[in-house]
Amino acid sequence: MKLAFYGADRGVTGSCHLLETAGKKILVDCGLYQGGRPAVEENAGAFGFDARDIDFVLLTHAHLDHCGRLPLLDKRGFRGEIISTAATRDLTRLVLLDAAHLQEEEARAHARRAERRGESEAPAPLYGLIDALNVFDRFGRAADYENRMDLAPGVAVTFYDAGHILGSASVLVEAEGKRILFSGDIGNSGRPLLRDPVVAGGVDVAVMESTYGDRDHRALEPTLEEFYAALNESFRRGGNVVIPTFALERAQELLFYMRQGIERNKLPAALPVFLDSPMAISATEIFRKHPECCDGETSALLAKGIDPFGLPRLHFTRDASESIALNSVRGGAVIMAGAGMCNGGRVRHHLRHNLGRPDASVIFVGFAAKGTLARQIIDGARKITLFGDEIFVRARLHTINGFSAHAGQAELVAWHKKASPARTFLVHGEEEAMAALAGLLPGPVERPEFSQSFVL
Repeated sequence: MKLAFYGADRGVTGSCHLLETAGKKILVDCGLYQGGRPAVEENAGAFGFDARDIDFVLLTHAHLDHCGRLPLLDKRGFRGEIISTAATRDLTRLVLLDAAHLQEEEARAHARRAERRGESEAPAPLYGLIDALNVFDRFGRAADYENRMDLAPGVAVTFYDAGHILGSASVLVEAEGKRILFSGDIGNSGRPLLRDPVVAGGVDVAVMESTYGDRDHRALEPTLEEFYAALNESFRRGGNVVIPTFALERAQELLFYMRQGIERNKLPAALPVFLDSPMAISATEIFRKHPECCDGETSALLAKGIDPFGLPRLHFTRDASESIALNSVRGGAVIMAGAGMCNGGRVRHHLRHNLGRPDASVIFVGFAAKGTLARQIIDGARKITLFGDEIFVRARLHTINGFSAHAGQAELVAWHKKASPARTFLVHGEEEAMAALAGLLPGPVERPEFSQSFVL
């Protein structure tokens, strides 16, 4: 049995791990790298293995850094089976079609710029809409939580609820007398949308995320109070509030909490909210289709026919023309748009129109990887460049970390204790976070580098 690492190794994005056992090659995730020019080059580079040799892909969840290179895998010859939960399959379709559309748009923009400069060639997209559609021919069986499934003779897999986003899973592979647990991304406990993470115990090896291995998150109640205070303070100043929002989970979570805030008189009932993200709008509809993944509070609301995400003045802006019209809104609106790390999507246009205004606010509510625009702003950049324009950062900035969909340090340690692996491989974390977590875990703890392999 051999385990090799081809993504999210001493970094946070591009998750991709290869397990070879019982004559089968099993890939766990195949995600995009995110964060500036180096990520673009990494995505276009070789996988480190032959896509044609992969028999199965076990997909932990639908975030782009875990599923985003699946169309490229298929394009390069993968003809095996992709297995995920039903909710992950639904969300992945949404995510990949959106990613392909954005790549095609970016390629056309590059081509126009190249033509103006008199250059003969422009970079091709990593994959297009046809490639994204083709990969869905590879999706096979849907995994039910805690239901053991035979992959091949002598190889079984069980998906456990990871509590990270809708449909997310930790994946246990049993083969050759060993139990190998891939954590995927581990969620926070005690949140109203999703159930708490479930951990398989008594494993031999854990491949474990470490995104927040060096710190804990704030408790939820003070986080909500800070969020409501930031919104109310912004309304008093009269400007807009721009919230760079991840379309999966974070958008739905914020809508849920704003609805609660209005019900509890923490926010004005006339709060105008624009969800300017076709993907987030569709993801919200998918949420309603999968109450089996939801926590008791949310599933109870859905069972009563109550929309957990309903606000009195919520506007869904699917069309580009509706999004452009928001540029004329000068104050009093909450604009939620992706991408959460500001490395693409409609939020960049809203930042262009609001970031330079002293009466506006920008509220960051999620992780920002190194090299992303969100990270530059959070780290104190005084000016940024968007669409060729230099913009001075004059808006009031808020960074609220307590909403994270990832477990903090204490919960990661508790997860590891329940899994009780004899050997641990840390992935999906920056160097500092990974080193801090490694110092708290018993047993051999490895921090693999790209393409490093281990005999288990």
